[in-house]
Parts: sequence; C-alpha cells; structure tokens
Amino acid sequence: MINFVAVAVGGAVGALSRYGIVLTFARLGLGNFPWATLTANISGSFLIGLVWTLLEQKSLLDSPWRALLIVGLLGGFTTFSSFSLETLTLMQQMKWGAVLGNVGFNLVGCLVAVGAGVWVANSFG
Repeated sequence: MINFVAVAVGGAVGALSRYGIVLTFARLGLGNFPWATLTANISGSFLIGLVWTLLEQKSLLDSPWRALLIVGLLGGFTTFSSFSLETLTLMQQMKWGAVLGNVGFNLVGCLVAVGAGVWVANSFG
C-alpha cells in the first residue's frame, strides 16, 4: 500500500513541476517550439538515470523511494504523451523542420541525458 501512496504523491509533484516549466516557458514567450516538453524530457531523463543508478546499483534506498522517485515523480514529470501530441500537431501544420528537430532533440537529448545521469551517479564512488 505504501508504494501506491508513494507513486500518487510523486506523480502529483512531478506533474506540477512539469506544469511549472510550461508556465515559465510561456511567460518567456517561447511557445513557437515545444521547449518546455523538451526540457522536461531531457532533465527527467538525466534524473531518472541518476536516481535509478543510486537506487538500484548503489542500493541507497528501499522500494518505496523507487516508487516515489522513479515511477511517481519522474513518470509524472516526463512528457512522452505531450511530446507525441506536439509532434503530431507540428506534422499537421506541415512544419517538417520543427518535427525533425523535436523528434531528434528529444531522442538524442534524452539518451545522452540518461547516460549522463548514470555517469554522474557512478562518479560518486
């Protein structure tokens, strides 16, 4: 039961954090490209690599923390469904350069970020 509560709490905090990024980018006038989603996906990928390594490989925390941080917080924070909808919208608008940029930046950026998170976590000896 504790894991369900951990996922729910983490998911709420993660979703609110993502919404905060969306509001921040909107205030900055950066709405022509899905920068908020890209930022959430890349930073969330870095954090999931870091947290997963610390939890799973270094065994620093027990299962409720994994449920809270990885499944809840970072699952609620990263935005694959938003990424998919924004990419489809760009396709429907025939903005092919933005489509390729969004897909490429998210794919490469997130893979690099998760690897960087693992590397940083492993650097702590």
